[in-house]
Amino acid sequence: MILDDGGDATHWLLKKYPAMFNMVKGIVEESVTGVHRLYQLSKSGKLTVPAMNVNDSVTKTKFDNLYSCRESILDALKRTTDVMFGGKQVLICGYGEVGKGCSQALKGLGAIVSVTEIDPICALQACMDGFRVVKLEEVVRSIDVLITCTGNKNVVTRSHLDRLKNGCIVCNMGHSNTEIDVASLRTPELTWEKVRSQVEHIIWPDGKRIIMLAEGRLVNLSCSSVPSFVVSITATTQALALIELFNAPTGRYKQDVYLLPKKMDEYVASLHLPNFDAHLTELSDDQAKYLGLNKAGPFKPNYYRY
Repeated sequence: MILDDGGDATHWLLKKYPAMFNMVKGIVEESVTGVHRLYQLSKSGKLTVPAMNVNDSVTKTKFDNLYSCRESILDALKRTTDVMFGGKQVLICGYGEVGKGCSQALKGLGAIVSVTEIDPICALQACMDGFRVVKLEEVVRSIDVLITCTGNKNVVTRSHLDRLKNGCIVCNMGHSNTEIDVASLRTPELTWEKVRSQVEHIIWPDGKRIIMLAEGRLVNLSCSSVPSFVVSITATTQALALIELFNAPTGRYKQDVYLLPKKMDEYVASLHLPNFDAHLTELSDDQAKYLGLNKAGPFKPNYYRY
């Protein structure tokens, strides 16, 4: 079994020990980037074992990606910069669940938040939530804070970094350190000045400096911490996925990428409700029959959007 984050272990094993990879019983992946890489392997016919995508399970998407990031981005920024964010111009690159959480958090502090997006649906959501949807090139000279949340690479290039204003804070909430082209800043004409742990000023020849957090790596993991409650939810989801793949009878899962069964998603949520002293309402037999549901769940079809 492989329990992966970002697809690194999967790709390493496939590249270095392909024969051993074929003996793997299943893969469980928890990140956007890793899931994307799994689907690429599946499309190219290189995925020879079943894989479980827990990143898109509701309990992972909502609690880890949205609710946790909504708190951890503020914690990371406050710990590292000591800046007041009310009135600051903030640009969030990406309006998925992580981008939504970051945008809501900074808007709540009084920041003026704009968003970049490639997906018209996410862009429309951002508009309806009260955020301007812009291109990075349109606002790059005026923003005070730049946060990437895309799971893509080269979102912020050297050209963008050259045009940022003096004192701009730059950080990443996506998966890897490739969203911001930090490598392009390691040149003789630029000076790196370490201010404190995980905080560096990058100084241009004209005296302009930007504040780079965690060298472009995940700022919420490098400069903050993930709440134990969220870790519990995510870890439970991963554990159930591992158990499901390991115990599944031959033929249930083929060489493809699967979502966590809805029943397990609901079970993870039910395990954590006692923390809030929450009490679920139970359907009567008549109500369950009317809705066409099993009283024990699952309560929503797979296509339902929470």
